[in-house]
Amino acid sequence: MDGFDPIPDSLVLLIFNFVSDVKTLIRCRVVSKRFNSLVSQADSLLLKVDCVIPPESSDADSLSFIRSILKNLHKLVSHKPHSTRTHRSLLNSPAQILRGFQEIRDLEIELPSGDLKLEKNAAVKWRAEFGKTLRSCVIFGFRELRSSPPSHIPADFSEVGFAGGLKLRVVWTISALVAASARHHLLREVVKKHKQLERLVLRDKDGEGTVVMDKDGLREFREDPAELQDSDDLSVVIGGEGGQGQGQGMWERKLGGRTPVPSVRLRMRHVLKLEVEGGAWMGGATLVIVKPTSSSWMDDGAQAQQQTMEGDVEDEEEKDAELALEAFGGGVYEEAVRALVNTRGYLLEMNSF
Repeated sequence: MDGFDPIPDSLVLLIFNFVSDVKTLIRCRVVSKRFNSLVSQADSLLLKVDCVIPPESSDADSLSFIRSILKNLHKLVSHKPHSTRTHRSLLNSPAQILRGFQEIRDLEIELPSGDLKLEKNAAVKWRAEFGKTLRSCVIFGFRELRSSPPSHIPADFSEVGFAGGLKLRVVWTISALVAASARHHLLREVVKKHKQLERLVLRDKDGEGTVVMDKDGLREFREDPAELQDSDDLSVVIGGEGGQGQGQGMWERKLGGRTPVPSVRLRMRHVLKLEVEGGAWMGGATLVIVKPTSSSWMDDGAQAQQQTMEGDVEDEEEKDAELALEAFGGGVYEEAVRALVNTRGYLLEMNSF
């Protein structure tokens, strides 16, 4: 008698949902006919990816717009060639890997690393929400983090002039938006194949960036026929022992795959030197809230912009604070964000790209 025989199916399924890891669950399917049947009903999954293989060519198509603005952006966001080469016959799409799971409602996909290539000591984190296109993006970054006695600014903190600092913050913002739009583009096939999905998250192991699609966003995405065309912009190399069906592996990105970023409004806050708990100082701490430009703002031009700023600025700032704290709640990042949302913000606009 098997030790699981007395356990009801509902409890076994609860255990599978708690395990969630696709690689482990695929292995469980070969244990017994019962497990094979129940694993396919798991509705909360985590798919880990071992390695992302960049295009053999440069990212020129997707980054040409940005390089026309800033020469050094390519250095920040381009991928270094990976030495791994895999035979095409082993490639499968994420939807194919997940085809044995029929009831997925909550799916998280984890990439092995972030996308941004930053200067030494700098850090940028972002969280973007999508429907068929960008709904919002919160970006937090700093140039360096130093320790010092409380209320004593480190003497060797590097100074960056206003122009240089603004340029760097714009680089961070555009880099994060490019990374977010590229990740969103990669999710098209998964959304198409799994219509029961209510929450979809694509993040990286480094904790750099997260793309989130909630129930409303997924419904909006599915209602746009253009978004549901077949996509071959990425594939997964099955990993594990012998490379046979272990549900884990590598994604290969191909050229040109990115969801267009709509015209957006940026609210940027910046503190040259910010003290946080434990005697740490952040240099160039920056918080950027990105939202699509409203249709009324677009139609009425500067007059509507002025009315929005005068009549709804307080409400907008409260919403921005909630959005930022939701993205970076907890620990030193929450402390820094709370300090930044109480500082003066600067409004900028960016055309779609």
